[in-house]
Amino acid sequence: MEKTSVQKLAGVLKVLVTVTFVCNLLVLPLVPGLVALGKGTVATHAQALLGDALGSLGWCFRLWGELGQWGSNPAFAVLCLFLVSCGICTAVILWQARRVLGTIVTGEPFQAANGKSLKTAAVCCFLISAAALVRVVWRIWYYRSLASLCSYNALFVPLFFMGGLLCMVMSALFRQAYELKSENDLTI
Repeated sequence: MEKTSVQKLAGVLKVLVTVTFVCNLLVLPLVPGLVALGKGTVATHAQALLGDALGSLGWCFRLWGELGQWGSNPAFAVLCLFLVSCGICTAVILWQARRVLGTIVTGEPFQAANGKSLKTAAVCCFLISAAALVRVVWRIWYYRSLASLCSYNALFVPLFFMGGLLCMVMSALFRQAYELKSENDLTI
């Protein structure tokens, strides 16, 4: 049977989601090093960064070993923890999207598993929203300034909350469609 245009599009999207998922997993362990690089706290390690790429990657991984020293720079620690938690949730969301797209490619999207996948994605969206809210509140408390209300973190709160609600609605729709399909398959 020839694939429909929706199945072809789902196939392309599945490839793009898979590439994004792999890139997410590759960058996730490098977050502390990249945050330190962005904060300019790596002046003493400039030679390692200017050296070969493997030395730089090793330096990024070594920052995980310095977790006990993060108390001296709480802003760095909070940013790293926020980005890592968001990265993990994003990886889960991408994996669930990949699973849903896989069922669309096969031509059988109305499955109970799709409802569960979308519900899992919704929970991860809500977790990202909550982490962003915690970071915004922490920044207001730590810096004693309302400037963090104008940051990307403040934007993440409603954005990912709405994304979670949308995933919950889609989960309910897929579950309802699965139940209707099951009933329809039984009545011949």
